[in-house]
Amino acid sequence: MTDIHASCVCWQNRGILLLGASGSGKSDLCLRLISGQGAELVADDRVDLIVSRETIYASAPEILAGMLEVRGVGLLKLPNLRRSRLDLAVELVSAPQEVERLPLSAVWEFGGCKLPLLRLYPFEASAPDKILAALRWPPAVK
Repeated sequence: MTDIHASCVCWQNRGILLLGASGSGKSDLCLRLISGQGAELVADDRVDLIVSRETIYASAPEILAGMLEVRGVGLLKLPNLRRSRLDLAVELVSAPQEVERLPLSAVWEFGGCKLPLLRLYPFEASAPDKILAALRWPPAVK
């Protein structure tokens, strides 16, 4: 098992791994996906990853299970999933200009497995919708 600095939610049995530096908006985006889109919390701030049968699974370290840090509010205790298969990795960028208008297909690799990688500015109102769009309708291969 490998512990990484990230957050994770699950939407309709599809795991979303949010990658970014401290303060980049991972927890904020988790909250918006949970409260506005019906996603379920898997882990916030620290994510344990394990590969089994060519699939990456995410879970929360036991001490952080069900905890979501909401800046300005505090630590919230939420219902959470014990584990989720990962289907998409999202790299959070620090400025809207860092997001390509029509990006080439990208991947995130872990333990010999690959996930589609989406780069997003997390504070746009449409960020949760863009993530779910990428899960519903994967971009055409260029």
